[in-house]
Amino acid sequence: MRALAERLGVSPMTLYTYVPGKAELLDLMLDALWLAMPREPGPTVRSVADANRALYAQHPWAARVTTSRPPLGPGMLAKYEHELGAFEGFSDVDMDAALTLVLGFVQGIAAQEPAATPDAEWWEAAGPLLADLVDPAQYPLASRVGTAAGEAQGGAYDPERAYRFGLERIIEGLEP
Repeated sequence: MRALAERLGVSPMTLYTYVPGKAELLDLMLDALWLAMPREPGPTVRSVADANRALYAQHPWAARVTTSRPPLGPGMLAKYEHELGAFEGFSDVDMDAALTLVLGFVQGIAAQEPAATPDAEWWEAAGPLLADLVDPAQYPLASRVGTAAGEAQGGAYDPERAYRFGLERIIEGLEP
């Protein structure tokens, strides 16, 4: 709240005349993002996932916001209405569950993306340590899989591959 107040050129207490606290401010910020999202006719599971991933790429902070309940506002309602269309044919309760699954997956991947960029210095320092710690006889699966994944991905984690792989499994699992 202090950083925002400073950016706006007002005292922090002034913000509290507009919102009760940080949680409500984040709700309003999320709702504004959701209201501005593009909505193409005939959404698919893939287009819903891709649109949310694009939103998180443009606003990485949003992927790290957790709420115990959905922020109620015109953005959330418009987004929910639109995205449910990707799950026509499911029961009403399953439509909601399927959308929750897809959105949770995308948010989880997006929350990791900024930190997933391989840091050459870290790998240079950690590589020898990992080589000492990972005894292939004691950890045969971790050693084999970690080595194969690292070589194939050029690092410990490839957010693009994780996203594509996970989304394909979700789409396959949601097919009737």
